[in-house]
Amino acid sequence: MVFNTGAALLDAIVLAVVSNDPEGTYGYKITQEVRQVIELSESTLYPVLRRLQKDECLEVYDVECAGRNRRYYKVTEKGRVQLSLYKSEWKKYSQKISGMFEGGIVHE
Repeated sequence: MVFNTGAALLDAIVLAVVSNDPEGTYGYKITQEVRQVIELSESTLYPVLRRLQKDECLEVYDVECAGRNRRYYKVTEKGRVQLSLYKSEWKKYSQKISGMFEGGIVHE
């Protein structure tokens, strides 16, 4: 994709992916799902996950898998509220940009 992805958009995409699984999901799987829409490295993902955890949007727990612990991330209630805000803002933003591309100006 030629457009830069800012921190807020990354947070929104990660929250959306994690919220798809009510039991939570792990880092590698999150990376694979996010890569379906934007290019993302694991070195970019993990700081996003830590930031969302620090902001209390994600909770973390470990599950043993093949003799190793696998870290899972699950959206909190605060994270669901934040995701809802991101969705609302994205809808307004994308409508404005689409309007500009189509030759018009969208007024609020």
